[in-house]
Amino acid sequence: MTSHNLPVEPNRFVGRARDLDELCGLLRDQRLVTLCGVGGIGKTRLALRVAAKVVPDFPDGVWLVELARITGADLVAHEIANTLGVREERSRPSLDGLLVRLRGARALLLLDNCEQVVERCAELVSELLAGCPDLRILLTTREALRIPGELVWRVPPLDLPDARHPDAEAVLLFTDRALAVGTRLSGGDFDDVARLCVALDGLPLALELAAARTRMLSPAQIADRIGDRFRLLTSGDRTAPARQRTLLATVEWSHDLLTPKERVLLRRLSVFAGHFDLDLVEQVCADDGDLPSHEILDLLGGLVDKSLLLADGGRYRLLETIKQFAAERLRDEDERTWFRDRHLQVICEVQERCFESGLATPRAPWPERLPYFVRGRALIDDCRAAVDWAVESDNAPLGLRLAYVASALLAVHGEIAEGVEWFERLLRLDLTGVPPEVVALSKGALAYGLEARDDLAGCERVVTEALKEQEKVPHSLGKGVTLNVAGVLLLRTGQFDRAERHFEEVVATTREWDDTFNRVIAHSCLAVLAGVRGQLRLAQRHAGEALAVAKENGHPWHVAMATSQLAAVAEWRGDTEAAVTHYRDAAAIFDELDNRVEMERCLVMVAKVAIGRGDHATAEGLLAECLELAQKTGQRLGMARVLRVLSRLADVEGDLAGAVLSSGAATALAEEMGEPTVSGRIEELLARARDKLGEGRTALQWSRGRELDPVEVARLVLAGEGGGNGRLPVPAVAEVPHPVLTAREQEIAGLLTRGLSNRAIADELVISPATVARHIANIMEKLGFTSRSQIALWAVEHDLGSA
Repeated sequence: MTSHNLPVEPNRFVGRARDLDELCGLLRDQRLVTLCGVGGIGKTRLALRVAAKVVPDFPDGVWLVELARITGADLVAHEIANTLGVREERSRPSLDGLLVRLRGARALLLLDNCEQVVERCAELVSELLAGCPDLRILLTTREALRIPGELVWRVPPLDLPDARHPDAEAVLLFTDRALAVGTRLSGGDFDDVARLCVALDGLPLALELAAARTRMLSPAQIADRIGDRFRLLTSGDRTAPARQRTLLATVEWSHDLLTPKERVLLRRLSVFAGHFDLDLVEQVCADDGDLPSHEILDLLGGLVDKSLLLADGGRYRLLETIKQFAAERLRDEDERTWFRDRHLQVICEVQERCFESGLATPRAPWPERLPYFVRGRALIDDCRAAVDWAVESDNAPLGLRLAYVASALLAVHGEIAEGVEWFERLLRLDLTGVPPEVVALSKGALAYGLEARDDLAGCERVVTEALKEQEKVPHSLGKGVTLNVAGVLLLRTGQFDRAERHFEEVVATTREWDDTFNRVIAHSCLAVLAGVRGQLRLAQRHAGEALAVAKENGHPWHVAMATSQLAAVAEWRGDTEAAVTHYRDAAAIFDELDNRVEMERCLVMVAKVAIGRGDHATAEGLLAECLELAQKTGQRLGMARVLRVLSRLADVEGDLAGAVLSSGAATALAEEMGEPTVSGRIEELLARARDKLGEGRTALQWSRGRELDPVEVARLVLAGEGGGNGRLPVPAVAEVPHPVLTAREQEIAGLLTRGLSNRAIADELVISPATVARHIANIMEKLGFTSRSQIALWAVEHDLGSA
C-alpha cells in the first residue's frame, strides 16, 4: 500500500512560496480547506504541490481523487472508494466502506474539480469529517461547499511585475515555459513580458498558453494581439468577472491561432471523458473530409506543443477549462450529437472486443486476455459518459450493448453497483427498436447484479423475465450467467432439490456449448449444495471438476474461485493440510488480481484452519494482516470474519473474556449488514462465560464488544488486552436503585444484558426500534450512564437479566 497516489509533476513548479507555506500550516490546524478561484488560476497545481509537501504528516496516505470526469453526483463516493481501494460490499452504499477505511486513519483526501458535483461533495465531506476524526480534506473548486468548518482560501493570481520587482512570479512562469518550448528571451524582451503578464492578470493557464506561442511570435507581438483581443471582448454586453474574461480571451486567441484542422480536432476531443490514446482519437474524431486519420498524430502533437493538450506516455487529456471551451465550439458547430453518437458507437465496439477476447473466449491463456482487461478497465470513464449519452439521446440499443459488456468486465473486479444502475436507467427507455436478445441478456445481467447485492426479490422478478425471454436466444456466456443466477436464487432460498436439477442441466448445457466460464460456476454451486447436505465425496468431485474446467478456461479469477471452493471442501472433510494449501494458492492468485476482498477471505480461512491445528502463532499473524486488509478495503463483512475467527483463537488460548468481546463486535457488524447472527457456537460461548466469568462481566464484555470500534476490539484481543475495561468505565451500580425506572425500562434494561440490538428488542417486545431508542435514552439520563454496556452491567447487578 503506497503512501500517496500523487502524479509526477509535468514541469517545474514556479513561485507561490508564501502560499505553499500558509496552506501547509492551515492543513495542520484545519480539517477542511477549500481552494476557490476561476478556471486557469492554478488551483489544481497548487493543491498538488501542497499535498506533496505534507505527505510526511499523514502516515495513512495522501490521496488525489479527480472529479472533473465524473458524470453524476452519485458517483462521487464511488470514485473516492476506487481511489482508496475500498471495494463494494453487497447493497451497502460506498460511504459505509469509506467510513470503515478512514475511521481512525490520519489521511488527507485531495478532491479536485468539485464544482460540477458541489452539492453531493458537500454532503459527503460533512459525513466523512463527522465519522473520521483524524481525516483532513483539501478541495479545489470554483464554488465553495458552504458547510460548517470549511475554510475557504481564495487562490490569488501570480504576483505581477513592477519597478521594484521585475522578476515577479508571473514573469518567472512565462520565461520558464517559453524556455521549455525552446525560446530563450533576451534582456530587451522583459518590458514586453511584464506588459503581457499584467495584461493577463497573472493567470497561470493564460501565461502558459501565451508562452507556448513564443516560437512564432515575440513577447511584443503576443502582448499587442492579446490587447486587441481584450478590446474586442470587453466591447458590448460582457458581464463575466474580469479574470474570467481574461482567460476566455486568452483561450480564444490561442484557438484562433490554430490551423483549421487543429481547431476541428480540438473540439472533437471534448467528447472523451478522461484520458484517450491515438487509436481512440482516430476512430472517433477522424473522417474522410476535414480530418483524415493519417494526419491525427501530427495534429495531436501540434495541440500538445501549444499547451492545449497534455500528453503522458502515449495517452492524452484536455485540461478541464480547455475541454469546456472545446465542447462549446463543438456545440456551436452543430457537431455535438454526431460525435457523441460516434463516441458511443466506438466505445461500445472497443468494449465488446475487450469482453470477447478478455472474458468470453474459452481456453485463452491469461497473457492473451490481460491486455483486453487492462484496456477495458481504463475506459470506464468513457463508458459512463457513453451510457449517459445513450440515456439522454434515447439510444437503448447501443446503450444496452455497452452496459452488458462493460458491466461484465467490472463484475470480475467485484464492482456490481454501477452496472445495476446502468441497466435500470437504460431498461426504462423505449425498447421498441432493441433486438429482443439484447433486452433478454441485459435483464439477465441485471439479475446477476441484484442477486450480488442481496436484492433477492428484485432478482427473482427480473431473472424470471430474462429466462422466459432467453428461451429462443442461442446459448452464450450471458445466457449461461442468467441460468446460474436462477440456480443461485434457488440455492439461497433453500430449494435444494430444484437447485440440484437446475445446475445439473446447466452443466450439460454449458458442456454442449463449450461454455467453460459458466460450467466452472455451476460445478462450484453443486459442490456447495453437496456440502450443505453432508455429501462430502460428491462435493469433492464437483469442486475438483470446477478447478479442472477453470484451468481449461484459462482465466485466473475462475481458477482462484474454484481453488478456494476446493479448500472449503477439504476443510469440511477434515483434510486441514490440503485446505491450507488450497486457500493459500487461491489467496496468491487473488493478490495478483488485486482482489483484496477475496484474498482476505481466503487468509481468514487459513487462520481458522491453523487454530484447529494448534498453530496459534500463524493464526494470530494472519488475523492481524486480514484486519488491515478488511479496513483498507472498507469491508465490514471482512472485519466480522476476522472477529469471529479471533473469538475462536481467544477461546482456545483461555481468554474467555476476549472471546466474548470479539463475538459481540462480530455480531454487531453482522446485524448492521443484515446477516444472520444467531449461532450455536455463540450461545455455547456465552453460557460458558456466564458460568466462569459471571453474568455481570459477561454482559459487560458482550456490550463493550458491540459498542467499541471493531478495529479497536480486534487490536485489544490480539494484544491480549481483551479482558480489560478499555475506554468504557464500569459504573458504581450499587448506588442506583432500580425503582427509578419504569417497568418497561426495566424490561429493556434486562434485554440489554443479552446484547440485543434495538431491532431485536423491538421484535421481542412488539414495539418500534425508535421507541426502544427513546427508552434507552431515558434509562441513560435517569441512571447517569453513557453507554449500553453500563446499563447491561447495572441490570445484571439488579437481577434484571431474566426480564
